[in-house]
Amino acid sequence: MDCPISQSEQTRVLVLEASRSERNYWSDLWHYRELFAILAWRDVAVRYKQTVMGVAWAIVRPLVTMIIFTVVFGKLAKLPSDGDVPYPILVFAGMLPWFLFSSILSEASNSLIGNASLISKVYFPRLIVPASAGVVALVDFMINLAILFGLMAWYEFVPGWQIVFLPAFIAFAVAASLGPALFITALNVKYRDVRYAIPFAIQFGLYVSPVGFSSEIIPADMRFWYSLNPVVGVIDGFRWSLLGGESQLYIPGLLAGLGVTAFMMWYGIRYFRGAERAFADLV
Repeated sequence: MDCPISQSEQTRVLVLEASRSERNYWSDLWHYRELFAILAWRDVAVRYKQTVMGVAWAIVRPLVTMIIFTVVFGKLAKLPSDGDVPYPILVFAGMLPWFLFSSILSEASNSLIGNASLISKVYFPRLIVPASAGVVALVDFMINLAILFGLMAWYEFVPGWQIVFLPAFIAFAVAASLGPALFITALNVKYRDVRYAIPFAIQFGLYVSPVGFSSEIIPADMRFWYSLNPVVGVIDGFRWSLLGGESQLYIPGLLAGLGVTAFMMWYGIRYFRGAERAFADLV
């Protein structure tokens, strides 16, 4: 006589089927959400646990950059600010999204190489690794945002109602950085010398983006093409949100930046997914 097997005694069956992981990839991302949280917490802990430079670097770097840009662009070049906004606040409001963008790009680009032992032994959606690496940049961003609010209080500058749109532009900044980061991350696994070009690209982007100056100084006939750099729309959006509307949004450029961001996100995920099958062999 066969005895019925209770639900507690049933065992899970592991099904090995071709292309099964492909079909279930996006549901697996949700299934492995705890791994995302663990990797993100580990990266944050490594940055800030039992260290002084972790927190100090997040504070000193934007302050020193703000001082340099204020002196160079505001005092020496005498570039105008937006409305009545003090120039240091204009610069800091531009540095916030730039540091978020560049930090995600930098942290994510080397994340697969840094987790080679995990990737070569265990299956999980590899997209989790560069995505979790960007959480450290968000922590640094929150520290920098608190510094900006302190700076605004020092200058007695009060943001307007536009600040309610700040979360949307934060999401815009993350998306603008994550698309290129996924492409570079996958490329870096195959060609290890790519990592040497990343700091140069970030440094170059700092000076071609309106971090130390207002994008309104760009000639009108060039502004749309300049805005194809999605960081321009991100910075303009941050300034519009934080500076009470003193910095006006250039809508055609914002839409162009959103379009470029959407394309780069699609292409970055597509390239990453195409190269993902070989990660375990290459790392």
